[in-house]
Amino acid sequence: MEALTFWKMVTMDTDNLLERLINLLATHQITYCVIGGQAVNAYVEPLVSLDLDIAVSVAQLADVETLLAQHFTVRRFPHSLNISLPDSDLRVQVQTDRRYGSFPERAAVRKVLGLTLPVAAVEDVLQGKIWAALDEGRRGSKRQKDLADIARLVEAYPALRDRLPLEIARWLL
Repeated sequence: MEALTFWKMVTMDTDNLLERLINLLATHQITYCVIGGQAVNAYVEPLVSLDLDIAVSVAQLADVETLLAQHFTVRRFPHSLNISLPDSDLRVQVQTDRRYGSFPERAAVRKVLGLTLPVAAVEDVLQGKIWAALDEGRRGSKRQKDLADIARLVEAYPALRDRLPLEIARWLL
């Protein structure tokens, strides 16, 4: 079974949210990249997740919210836009934290879920995971997953260990 078919079965994406979102971003020349767990999966052995996190260039962020609201259900949260459709369990979050706004500039095309998509540079993926793991407002279980993702990245790319803050490096030892 192909990765995309498997993921669509897991996410019950009968509305084709993933393909519709990617096509919409391409049609409107939105500069974006995959971040979060799916970006980690593009660099190391993949794990199953219902989430797809993306970052959009800062210059296009305001336009993206308006565009997405014309085609999907959009819920605004403090640091993200959550995109959904009725017949899909896929959870898409567009990061609105401006720290991620430069990630698309350094992105490279990689395989994600059987699709060829722009993915944040491995250093940026790690930085995003560090920010998430250090966010004390985040649920403990999410922070634990972030730490596991950091560990997966550092195991595959040992040179990244030098980028870890001490408090995270201690957790991983």
